[in-house]
Amino acid sequence: MTKGTSSFGKRRNKTHTLCRRCGRNNWSVKGKRRKTTGTGRLRHLRNVWRRFRHGFREGGQAKPQKHGAAAASATSMAK
Repeated sequence: MTKGTSSFGKRRNKTHTLCRRCGRNNWSVKGKRRKTTGTGRLRHLRNVWRRFRHGFREGGQAKPQKHGAAAASATSMAK
């Protein structure tokens, strides 16, 4: 793969754009996109987000799951 003339035709996206807030030059747009949360493995944060959804509950016993009302009525009729 060449790094010369043929590669220059593919340069379409702007890396140094104007800042929306103040109008000055915003230099590292792509750098911020690369370094932000969610671009790596998120070993710890993935678990924190999951625990947050359930209110950080710990050490409890899981509730037994009920598998449909039809199955429960069929077993009560068999007795």
